[in-house]
This record gives sequence, C-alpha cells and structure tokens, in this order.
Amino acid sequence: MVLLCSRCVNATSLAVVRRKCSTASNAGSYHPVEKRRVVITGLGVVSPVGCSVSKAWTNILSGVSAVGKLTDVAYEKLPCRVAAQINRNELDVEGHFSKSELKSMARATAFALIAAKEALGTAQWTPTEEDVESCQRTGVAIGMGMVDLMDVCETNEALKKGYNRVSPFFVPRILPNMPAGQVSIKYGFRGPNHSVSTACATGAHSIGDAFRFVQRGDADVMVCGGAEACISPLGIAGFCRLRALSTSFNEDPQRSSRPFDDARDGFVMGEGSAIFVLEELNHAKARNAQILGEVLGYGLSGDASHLTAPREDGTGAMLAMERALKDANLSPTDVGYINAHATSTPIGDAIEARSIRTLFQDSWKQLAISSTKGAHGHLLGAAGNLESLFTVLACREGIVPPTINLENIAPEMHGMNFVPNKAQDWSSSGGNRRVALKNSFGFGGTNASLCFAEFKE
Repeated sequence: MVLLCSRCVNATSLAVVRRKCSTASNAGSYHPVEKRRVVITGLGVVSPVGCSVSKAWTNILSGVSAVGKLTDVAYEKLPCRVAAQINRNELDVEGHFSKSELKSMARATAFALIAAKEALGTAQWTPTEEDVESCQRTGVAIGMGMVDLMDVCETNEALKKGYNRVSPFFVPRILPNMPAGQVSIKYGFRGPNHSVSTACATGAHSIGDAFRFVQRGDADVMVCGGAEACISPLGIAGFCRLRALSTSFNEDPQRSSRPFDDARDGFVMGEGSAIFVLEELNHAKARNAQILGEVLGYGLSGDASHLTAPREDGTGAMLAMERALKDANLSPTDVGYINAHATSTPIGDAIEARSIRTLFQDSWKQLAISSTKGAHGHLLGAAGNLESLFTVLACREGIVPPTINLENIAPEMHGMNFVPNKAQDWSSSGGNRRVALKNSFGFGGTNASLCFAEFKE
C-alpha cells in the first residue's frame, strides 16, 4: 500500500496522488495516510425472511420466523429436521440466469449475484467499460463459508460412471472465491478482487476488509458481503454429529431458533446472501449518492482455545469488540445497540453475553442487544453480512429488531435487554448519532466485530 502525504489524501486517484507528491516540496518523504471516511450507499439481500431489503426488514421487525420443516425423505432419520430456506415462490433462481450460466455457478454464487444487483441498483453504481478509472477503482470482497456439499457428492457419483461425466465447471463451482469472481466479471470491476472463508465470521470479515480497502485508498468503491447455500442432508448430518443443531423443535420449527432463551438447544441452518456497497465519503457526495450509514471501525481476534467452542471467559469476543471501538475512536458508552452473533447454542450465547457484561461494565444495562437469528436461522458464511444489514437499518431508522422466541431469559443473563419478541424504538441521546456493534464468531476461534453508525456530517 502506498502511504500518501497529507496534502494528497483527497486526490481522486492514485495516479493524481503520485503526480502531486512528485512535485511537492517534500517529495520523497512519506507520512501516514489519513483514514478516509467510508459510507454505505447500497444494500441487497436474498434471505429466508425476504428477497429484497424492504421485505426482509419488514419481516424482521414484525417477528416473522422463516424456519420450516425439511420434508425430503433424505432428512427423515436425522436428529435435526428444520432449516430456514429461501422461499422458492418468492425467488426463482433459474429465472435470473440462463442454463449455461447456472452450469457454471454454485447456488451460493447465484444468491450473491442477485443480491449484488439490488445493492448496485440502490447505490446507482454500474460504471460502463468506457469509464476505465471507475471500474479500476471499484473492487469486490465476497466470501463463502462452505462449498456446496451436494455438488461434491453428486460429482463423485458421476465420476464412478466415467471421467467424462464430471462437469468441467465442477472446480470453479466449489471455489469459495467464485461469488466475488462472478460479480467482478459481470460488472467489469477491476479493483481488489478478494475473498475470505472464515466459517461463520466470513460475512463480517468481508465487510471489514472492504472497509479497510476503501479507508486506506486501495479502492473508492467496494461491493462486499457473503453467500451461503449448504442446506443438504450431508451438511445437516455433519453439524448434528457436532451436536450443534437444534433437535427439540422438529414438530414446531418456528420456535426452534431461540437465542438467549433458557430452552435453546442449538442453531438452525439458513441460506442466502447480503451485499453492501461501501464508498469513500467524498466519492459518494460528488455523485449525490444516497448515504444509508457509515462504517466506523473493525476489530478482529482469535480465541486460540478450541476447534469449535469459544473461550469460556469470552476474551476472544471481548477483544474483537474492544478493537472495533478503538478503531472507531469510541468508548463503550457511545454504543446503543449490539447485534449479537448469538446462534441459539447453550454455550455460545452465554459466553457472548458474558463478554458484553465484561467490556461494557455498568453501561451494559443501557444497551439493547438482539439476535435476528431467531427469525432467519444461522446463515454461516452469510450470517455476519445479513445481520450487518439489519444493524445498519436499525441505526438509520431508529428501530432495534427483536430477538424472537425469547420466552425465558437464561438465569445467567438476567437484567440484560435482549429486545424480546418485539422491536424497540431507539432514540439517540443528546442528539448524538446512533452507534452499533455487530459481532460474528466462527469455528477455529476466529472473531470479528464491526462498528456501524447512522450517517451525520
């Protein structure tokens, strides 16, 4: 990364910056780059609770659950028979692509492309090939947590019948960076082409990395988020063997995902994608773009503890939140809302609550904390970005989405405001802008926390 002198940080391209530096009186000397402000100008979503931003937000606020039964015979003998799937009546994936296009992409990639179309439309940002500089200054950072296991199984069966039965698109379909690659190719974006795969922290890491690309001058615009489509008998069976999924509500699926509730017994798998368009503030203002919110900070940490379980004392989660606030130059008392990772597992939810109490000391009593996973399940690699979308809208609209199915708060969490079952108004105190954190944690002890705020000059 080129470090720019302070007189050049507002230049519109690196080429202009380099010209200015070369003629400056202090040419040849470098100073730390000033952090550029990064705003959100586009949002798009494909999710169990809705396949447009307006519909998903409306359903989340109304406490609608999108969890249903898995009725295929292949699930009959599995301990968990519930999941949060995309409503096929609302979204016909096949109607968005040609047959040849569908052969070349995984279902998760299709979700990402559909969500990206909405996000770019909202942002009104689709530069043409002729606008070379805009294309070169626009990048993509979209991750995927898991490959399509059904594709792997079906291709293995095809191989048994003969080498020529294996699709030439098999490898590109299962590569985790292909959602990013396909979006970049479709729109001709030639800025950073980046992808992370960090389990359930993938979506948050993708937004955070994109934030830093824009903040530090590697791009002016980033299309970012995550995508996931791994609901399958093998996927469900694998997580069941880890004892990670809910198994007590197979006959009452809408009650199965219940973050922070005393009867929670595991998470519910979901699928979908949410895509953000992040943009440097002056770039957005110069083209009169609608600004939906701002990214203020990004924190990362590792638990360095266990393959699947977080540290009992919540240190990993606490460090991620603390570092996000430090990056944003804020203190815990500036935060009014936390969109928790809380997946509805007995261990994980309790540890996250403990980490919030520790970091926020006495101010946790004034915090609103909720997990929208009760409504849409756990989208794994697309969880952090979908929930970030709801966090941004909460900051913008002044409404905190509820934690549904919260009937009895677990004893160790009493006194915390988990926004049970109904949305709550969020008024900014003293005229200050609304600030929120979004947490995401993944297997392997990888943690991310993002700091969002409503936009104010």
